[in-house]
This record gives sequence, C-alpha cells and structure tokens, in this order.
Amino acid sequence: MDIKSLTSEQKNLASANLDQLSTLELVKLFNSEDEKVTQAIKLELPLIAASIDMIAHAFQQNGRLIYIGAGTSGRLGVLDASECPPTFGVGSQQVQGIIAGGEAAMFNAQEGAEDDLYAAQVDLNQIQLTPHDIVVGIAASGRTPYVIGGLNFANKLGCDTIAISCNNDSPIAAIAKIAITPVVGPEVLTGSSRMKAGTAQKLVLNMLSTGAMVRTGKVYQNLMVDVKTSNKKLITRSENIIMDVTGVERERAQALLLQANQHVKSAILMELNGIDYDTATQQLADNHGFLRQALAI
Repeated sequence: MDIKSLTSEQKNLASANLDQLSTLELVKLFNSEDEKVTQAIKLELPLIAASIDMIAHAFQQNGRLIYIGAGTSGRLGVLDASECPPTFGVGSQQVQGIIAGGEAAMFNAQEGAEDDLYAAQVDLNQIQLTPHDIVVGIAASGRTPYVIGGLNFANKLGCDTIAISCNNDSPIAAIAKIAITPVVGPEVLTGSSRMKAGTAQKLVLNMLSTGAMVRTGKVYQNLMVDVKTSNKKLITRSENIIMDVTGVERERAQALLLQANQHVKSAILMELNGIDYDTATQQLADNHGFLRQALAI
C-alpha cells in the first residue's frame, strides 16, 4: 500500500490556508473537523459491539486484552490499559498495552521501531501470549510493520484479533478477525494522524475496554463498583457509590467499606442483603461477580 494513496495522508482542502488563519479560525476549523470523528465511528458500531462481545468472552476464559501499536497508536493502547486496574479493579496483566520501542517510546519518539516486522512477536512472547488472549492491532495507516507482524503472530498462535485503522482496505484489516475502520478523512495538518485518527482510536478503545467490563460484571447501573480505593478521590467515590445504591449516610458507607475490606460490591451486598463479608464474597463468586444477580438472591 503506497503511503501517498492513504486517505490519512491526503491534503485537507478545508485547511489549505492553515498558516494564514487567525487563532480563532484555527480552533473553529479543528473543532469542525473533529465533528467528523464520531460520525465515522457511528458506521463501525456493529463491529465495535462484536469486538466487545469477543473480548468479554476472552475475559470469561481467563484471557487477556493486549493492545499493540507504534507511536501515537501505541501510546493510546498503553493509556487505555493503564486505566483499567483502578477503574475496574482488574489485575495489571488483564489489559496490557505494548508499544513499539518499549517504555522509552512512551516519552520519546522511537520512529524506526515501527518498521521491524518481527519485533512485536518478541514483545508478545515476553508476556507469554496464549490462544486465550485477544490482540488488538492499532495503526492509523493500517500498514505499520510492527502491528502487521504482531497480528500475524497472534493469528498463528490461535488468538482472536482485532484491527483498528483509519484507512479503507488496509493490510491490518485484511489479517484481523474483526476490522474496525473509522475513516475520518484527511487531517487538518497533513499526515498528522495524532489528530482526528488518534481521537477516533481513543474513542474506540474507550468503548472496547469499558464495554467488555460492563459485559463481565464490573459495572452496576452506571457505577464502577469494582473501583480500587487507591487514593483519596477513589475512596470518596467508593463511599458515594455505596451511598447511592444503598441509601445510607456517609458514616455508614465508610463503616461498610472498612468491614468489606475496601470492596464496594461486598459492602453493598452486606447492607442490602443483610449478610456478612464472607457471605457477600461467596454470593458474588456464585454469580460470577455480577452485583445485580447477587442482589436478586
């Protein structure tokens, strides 16, 4: 695939005079172009939903969600993965982001790292990839060698694979089981895929991880009931969730959280089902972690 033919590399006619615009005109143009992102994603919603169900099934089989990418795409995968433990109470291994060039590439561009077709295989072997895992390849162009190599390796191992790109008929779309392709059009700054393409990728990743967590019982109503109480903000949020669901005052919510070993779901069950902590944890286990089902007992 010739890079010149990519939609993401074309000149945007609306921004042809970008360097002559006033600052207000600049941001109005940025905003106008960004509106195209959600419309592009809307066309991909059935594929995003299918991906969520596939990821949720993998989680239920003790599989992991692994993002791979280079540059902006890789950083977005690492960002989404890093937010899952505090938000959903999962282990740091359940959702992982791997970026071409390793940790150093998070802070300093390692542009050549993306050109190694076999580097992702090495990285995936280091985390002991198994057929139960799902690998999501992220590349705005859809042609990044690092991502192509990683998806090919994952396919050979028997993993389910997902591709996220912003150009039609891309190489990574051709090799993944599901291809999500929000085509957002040429960038305001020609070729700068950290802009609309990066925004689209971030929104899709939000949907994938959050949707899969909803499907696996990490959410009750629209509340993050598996949140980790790892700082003052999250402790207060946990108390607020308990208060919201049970109707108790803060002092009681604090006591419940303490008795429940800082586990919000258990605290809620203890109050609403009138049980102790051990019984609450057992009821949750019996219902695969779904609070709504445990409350129906």
